[in-house]
Amino acid sequence: QVQLVESGGGLVQAGGSLRLSCAASGRTFSNYAMAWFRQAPGKEREFVGGIRSGDSTTYYADSAKGRFTISRDNAKNTVHLQMNSLKPEDTAVYYCAAARTYNVLVTASRYTYWGQGTQVTVSS
Repeated sequence: QVQLVESGGGLVQAGGSLRLSCAASGRTFSNYAMAWFRQAPGKEREFVGGIRSGDSTTYYADSAKGRFTISRDNAKNTVHLQMNSLKPEDTAVYYCAAARTYNVLVTASRYTYWGQGTQVTVSS
């Protein structure tokens, strides 16, 4: 069983930055691929990016490439999402997800564990 708790959301102006964190319980965090998803009102949950369990290779959606960076600290059971150059269209609830697998999965239904989400609002 893994419990995930996100933090770091908030209100920021366009062009600004935010750093989201996801704290995980459990002693096998390093065995889990981790990902960030987001969901805007009236839209489906979408993949933002993820990080592999083995070598911490990262993958990003096209909308996040060049602006967002995912990192993990297995000693602290945490994963971070650094978001720079934020745009109003980045406004959404951001979720941390975990899957006991090596590779990053881009489909939300493939993830077993989810956090409660944290709101990110980018004003124009």
